[in-house]
Amino acid sequence: MSVSPPMPRIPSLNALRAFEASARLGGFALAAEELNVTSGAVAAQVKALEQEIGAALFVRSARGVELTQIGQRSLPAFVKVFDLLGGAVRDLRQDAAPRKVHIAALPALAQLWLAPRLPGLRARIPDLDVSVTALETPPNLKRVPFDLCLFYSDVIPQGGVQLQKDELLPVCSPECARHLKQPADLNKVACLTDTAWVDDWAIWAAHACPGIGLVPRGPVFSLYSLAVEEAISGAGVLMGHTSLVEQHLRSGALVAPFATKVPLPRAITMWRLPEGRCSEVVAELQRLSGNVD
Repeated sequence: MSVSPPMPRIPSLNALRAFEASARLGGFALAAEELNVTSGAVAAQVKALEQEIGAALFVRSARGVELTQIGQRSLPAFVKVFDLLGGAVRDLRQDAAPRKVHIAALPALAQLWLAPRLPGLRARIPDLDVSVTALETPPNLKRVPFDLCLFYSDVIPQGGVQLQKDELLPVCSPECARHLKQPADLNKVACLTDTAWVDDWAIWAAHACPGIGLVPRGPVFSLYSLAVEEAISGAGVLMGHTSLVEQHLRSGALVAPFATKVPLPRAITMWRLPEGRCSEVVAELQRLSGNVD
């Protein structure tokens, strides 16, 4: 009677993903952020993998973790495998729903730049199904089910285009503007600040009015769109990003009490994987942003 030997057990896919992400990104916390789990869960998965293979993959210390020689040798192969797996899943999703497009965008861009342009995008591409997810940092398109990224960037990534440059310009309601005759008057009113761009006031003042000793005082917001609404309601002066407040300036809901604009090095940028789809969507958003080569 023949006896079949047991098949060798393959380690848990989650454990392998935890190791690959931790090794590629340089730590458990960054891997946890990418995998949308806790750093403790990542550490536990890696520890279980080390116990199963019988060797350490990381050296732990108070400063963090470093790859062992075994971990270093194995990392390139795992990166390639998970990139291929991500690509296979992406192709599967696209074949199943070829007209679905999922965009990852900075929250402020999703609400104030992209949302007003979605009706025009749908009108130009009627069968398009667009989903938008707001994220604070750009995801790795090789590993996540997004087709496009929309963020501010200092450089244009491979597979990307620059959609609109950005400038700083103080904005407020028309009523609030009546009390502002010169930049020094900003020291007498509430200056609204966004936590993601706390240096905006200092950047603008250094270029536009370096001698007034501006110390902005006023509410601080973690959502730029909320700060915009507060500025419209008359709560104070907001350091506007022209790419985000342009429609309110056109409508008159916001006005610019001072004309000086300070250009920023970053610009609204959209990118996809070089081999990815969605070139039609990118081209239409270029047209809708007025940036057509």
